Amino acid sequence: MITYKEVDKSYLEVYDSVDMLVHVRSIYVLEKINRGLGGFVLKEEPVEEYWKDFRKYEKASDYEKEFDITNWEFFMAFDEDRPVGAATVVSRTGNVNMLEGREDLSVLWDIRVSNDYKHKGIGQKLFDMAKNWSVRQGFKQLKIECQNNNVPACKFYHKQGAVLSKIDEYAYYKDVDIRNEVQFIWYLEL
Repeated sequence: MITYKEVDKSYLEVYDSVDMLVHVRSIYVLEKINRGLGGFVLKEEPVEEYWKDFRKYEKASDYEKEFDITNWEFFMAFDEDRPVGAATVVSRTGNVNMLEGREDLSVLWDIRVSNDYKHKGIGQKLFDMAKNWSVRQGFKQLKIECQNNNVPACKFYHKQGAVLSKIDEYAYYKDVDIRNEVQFIWYLEL
């Protein structure tokens, strides 16, 4: 039986034990019409399959080294004592660019489900916890970042009612490993 709970920062090392693997089978390709003046079309295209481990880029136990996490909320899912899912919501933190300086915005900073536990409703429950927490805090929108090679996440956020509002082809340009990935920013009205 899966149990869920809000946790504090003392759980962040346990949080890090939840894997963040994405099996990439397709990507969204941004097709620009008339170099963008005629609009854009997103097309899902198959690619040679590979696995991307997001833990290379995201370590919850390091959050406090860079940020004041006083206004951050953490959620976890457990199968008995085994951590199998986690989510972080960020709010009211001065040096977090994703918050845009807004007091009415929260950010789904991270959401992950262990590969063996995907497609069992755990991500949905964690997302609902993050969304409901944001509503209780009085936020008007929940902002979410993902990439064009995480098609399952894009489809999941769309299913939740989030709107793809920003596309940045050069968001990761300085990082050679992910330079070709496209940043997608979603907003969910609360």
